Amino acid sequence: MGLGLAVVRDLRELRAPATADELAAFETDVLAGFVLARASAGLMDSTIRNDTGHLELIRDWYGRPLWEMQPADADTYFGKLLRDAKPSTRTGRAAALTVYFDFLELRHKVEIYNLTGRVVECPLDEMNRPRASVEPQLRVPPTEAEIERLFAGWREELATCRKFAPAARNYAVARLAANVGLRINEARMLDLDDVRWELGRFGKLNVRHGKGSRRRGPKPRLVPLINGAERNLRWFIEDVWGQFDADPTRPGAPLFPSERKCQDGSGGRATADVFRRSLAAAAEAHLPAWAGKLTPHVLRHFCASQLYLSGMSLFAIQELLGHSWTGTTARYIHVHATHVEDAWVSGKQRVAERWKGLAR
Repeated sequence: MGLGLAVVRDLRELRAPATADELAAFETDVLAGFVLARASAGLMDSTIRNDTGHLELIRDWYGRPLWEMQPADADTYFGKLLRDAKPSTRTGRAAALTVYFDFLELRHKVEIYNLTGRVVECPLDEMNRPRASVEPQLRVPPTEAEIERLFAGWREELATCRKFAPAARNYAVARLAANVGLRINEARMLDLDDVRWELGRFGKLNVRHGKGSRRRGPKPRLVPLINGAERNLRWFIEDVWGQFDADPTRPGAPLFPSERKCQDGSGGRATADVFRRSLAAAAEAHLPAWAGKLTPHVLRHFCASQLYLSGMSLFAIQELLGHSWTGTTARYIHVHATHVEDAWVSGKQRVAERWKGLAR
């Protein structure tokens, strides 16, 4: 019985070269799919907008679909056009381009080849991939006395402000940042049902939209209501939340609602900019030495520093803040570490003891 060679066919669709209009429509569909895929992964709208903004800027410069981009093109773009740009701009744009090519390879590699004859391959490699040339900025937070002065003045302001409910909401969110280190976007995405009083000794927050590392999407965690956060949150829910005319029985009711309603009548969420502006205004009014410098992220550094000074371990603070790496947490609290000073004092003491022996 003779053996013959079988003809193997690729069952995927074979197409004639696409026209310019077809390619333009396909490129638009691909970008829309990219946005939807990132939203499906749970990324914040602001992160998706940031990535697509980077991609549009590269596309405008390149003038052709990005899947045609070669390493030499990336060399020109990052090595000449962005040579003097901020390191954060270079690395952000490179990260957006890399994740977009990951999407193209996973979802559209065969289709692009059938349409254009091109094999999708990211133009950034180990030779030309931009790297941040600076360390993250060292943030030395205010002292405990300064933060208490800020919140004391803010509390007095609540008694006379024109709109008590939104002002008290903004105060409560800033307090959470100072007490347990919540990021602003983590706080604004909390639902009323995410406050779990029955968990742990003080209750916990189910932070469903914790920031993930390396653009991997949300990293949920449970945050215990320690360090005065329980009292702050009980006051807000019992005395303030009801003034927003929101329905506590409605699924997804935001913990920190906006004064404005959504089209379906449900309460909307306050934006991150609202919280940032209110903190900036409070600092200008009650802590002028920090005007223009006190941000929600500085309050997060303050929280980590105070907990470290009170004896909490670095690993516990890492878990509380939701960091993936202990090294990241160390940058939040090392301004208070005294091992260098302690070593210097010990050295001086040893020298003094030696001189005592010689003097005898």
